[in-house]
Amino acid sequence: MAPHHKLHDAFFVDHPEEAGQLLESFETEEIVRLIAQTKPETIAGLLSSMNPAVAADTLRLLPDETGMQALRAFAPGDAANLLLRLDPKRRKLLMRRLPGPLAKEVRLFMEYPSDSVGSLMDVRACALPEDLTVEEAVRHVRTQAPKDLHDIYVTDRQRHLVGMLSMRDLLLLDPDERLQSVMRRDVPSIHPMEDREQIVDLFAAQRFVTIPVVDLDERLLGVIKNEDIIKASQEDATADLQTMVGASRDERALSPVWFSVRKRLGWLQVNLVTAFLAAFVVGMFEDVIAKFTALAILLPVVAGQSGNTGAQSLAVVMRGLALRDIAPSQWLRVTVKEAGVALLNGIAIAATTSAAVYLWSRSSGLTMVIGVSMVSSMCIAGLSGAVIPIVLKSLNQDPAQSSSIILTTVTDVVGFFSFLGLATVFSRLLG
Repeated sequence: MAPHHKLHDAFFVDHPEEAGQLLESFETEEIVRLIAQTKPETIAGLLSSMNPAVAADTLRLLPDETGMQALRAFAPGDAANLLLRLDPKRRKLLMRRLPGPLAKEVRLFMEYPSDSVGSLMDVRACALPEDLTVEEAVRHVRTQAPKDLHDIYVTDRQRHLVGMLSMRDLLLLDPDERLQSVMRRDVPSIHPMEDREQIVDLFAAQRFVTIPVVDLDERLLGVIKNEDIIKASQEDATADLQTMVGASRDERALSPVWFSVRKRLGWLQVNLVTAFLAAFVVGMFEDVIAKFTALAILLPVVAGQSGNTGAQSLAVVMRGLALRDIAPSQWLRVTVKEAGVALLNGIAIAATTSAAVYLWSRSSGLTMVIGVSMVSSMCIAGLSGAVIPIVLKSLNQDPAQSSSIILTTVTDVVGFFSFLGLATVFSRLLG
């Protein structure tokens, strides 16, 4: 080995952080030429000390065998973060050549649950070492950063997050200042396995454009952009519209027929059971319906109004839960409010309905029965529309999952029972 190669190796092994910082100022092809002949463990140490964007570009140009050997010296989480910055073809090639157990561990770090922060994370966060000057940082940004850059994250040489500053601030600072002396240190961050709802709360509280994602050791993994959260929230909201009526969140307009059948049929069977329950309630009052046929004519009026009242309440509460407008401490207040709205609407609708029924039937008894039934059933429906999603949320269940099916059962049963029950009690007045 030539003397200058031995000198390089000694410097790389003994001072990997300083060597990584020095190599960052070279063109990527030159970095590859300088480190390609060193040991894989040494290459791993150098890549770990470099800016992640530079490290990924270097890994991309290293020979396949050299790159694979270097990856074997990384911790699985670090290897995953580096691989995610590569194009899919290069990533797949290196993953195929990793030993099976290591590849499995790395894959676990690369595949986050669909409802987690990690699934939305962009690993191409602009991260710069804290010991760089502002002038050096600007140079790095010009050559390495994406064009839509807004926030710059500052790390130590072990990639622990220590601060941040905006692109605008960077351009206005003294070129000789060190990043560690001008950065903002109180930076909110989130773990990639947190639920998406946590990041929505964080954005709402901090009003940042981006928020960093870190592992348990506070090492920077990536960044979440506000625009990605907005897009994901919109997708979740449209999915909720499907789950509320028993359709699958995974179904699309052009999904295969059998896929849609499989996803919907179970909830249709559940709905059938609830329909039989409502029919059973009606059957309990078969004699009084046979005696007063007007009751059968008016049943859909009571059921329809209570169903619409419950659906209105359900939609408002569901939206509040989805947008995080309703805190757990406000659940009782929301429930009472919805019950109050339903009560007042029920009184107004009952007055209109009673007037119409009296003009049609000339029966004061039937008018009284449908008026009282309308108020009670609409009040209970409004209360149910608020309580059902809140109860599901408190049980850590998806509040959108078939809420409308449960609500329809409640409103039908309560509407039928209140109307026909009152008609039975006051049957002497219906004639």
